[in-house]
Amino acid sequence: MFEVIFLFVLGLVAIVFATVQDLKTTIVYNWISYGLIVFALGFRFFYSLFSGGDFLFFYQGLIGLGIFWGLSNVFYYGKLFAGGDSRIFMALGAVLPIYYSLTSNLKIFGLFILLFLLAGGIYGLIFTVYFGVKNFSKFRKDFSLKFKKKKSFIYSFLILAIVCLFLGLFFEMFFYLGIVVFIVPYFYLGVKSIDDVCMVRKKLTKDLIPGDWLVKDLKVGKVLIKANWDGLSEENIKLLKKKKKEVVIRAGIQFLPVFLISYLLLFGVIIFDLFGVLLRVVGF
Repeated sequence: MFEVIFLFVLGLVAIVFATVQDLKTTIVYNWISYGLIVFALGFRFFYSLFSGGDFLFFYQGLIGLGIFWGLSNVFYYGKLFAGGDSRIFMALGAVLPIYYSLTSNLKIFGLFILLFLLAGGIYGLIFTVYFGVKNFSKFRKDFSLKFKKKKSFIYSFLILAIVCLFLGLFFEMFFYLGIVVFIVPYFYLGVKSIDDVCMVRKKLTKDLIPGDWLVKDLKVGKVLIKANWDGLSEENIKLLKKKKKEVVIRAGIQFLPVFLISYLLLFGVIIFDLFGVLLRVVGF
């Protein structure tokens, strides 16, 4: 039990530090994620060494790190994570395997990802609604424009929704599917409008920080600065400061709080489950 508590506290401290940095500066320092990997694997190694020489606990950490490295790349190149997010996610792979059984650890991974996606969806939806309400006049204008341009897109979903609702007369599940299909195009256009007009702003080049996202590619002299997922580099910023007074950037949503929420929920579920097992053992 000691090893589980140690890993939980170690991961919690790292995520809290990363979350504070993300909220304050939108930057997650690499030393936090890489430090978590080193300390987690180092603890696993020495714990295995001094608890009888069975290195299965250490190997589970390596396997977890490998699995989460692969998943972090999927999420990164799928543009769900920024660079700092993907490295923290990868580091958690060295922390989360708390069992000596790979099967049990895979269940932990699956539960964490499920909680993460659920918390992330709710978190993102809240911020989307917030920015939409805050910039309602801009949002309404852009949404109306997109609605007029995408009528064929909306009508195709409307037809599919009608078909599903008709089938719902015979199979109940199609009725609910029809409602979802009907909502999808409006939700998509709404999110796109918020992303295009509510999440962009002008920023003085003297205030730029590494990781800021350009809205579109920007040519500065003979150099083309790409609006890529990694954001602006130190070199990009130095060049922009010399040639530009301000640029248009895309304001991102800090995502590290979702890691913290999901992490706490996961171990809450684990503790609750262990507590339930204990009660059954003592006869309650």
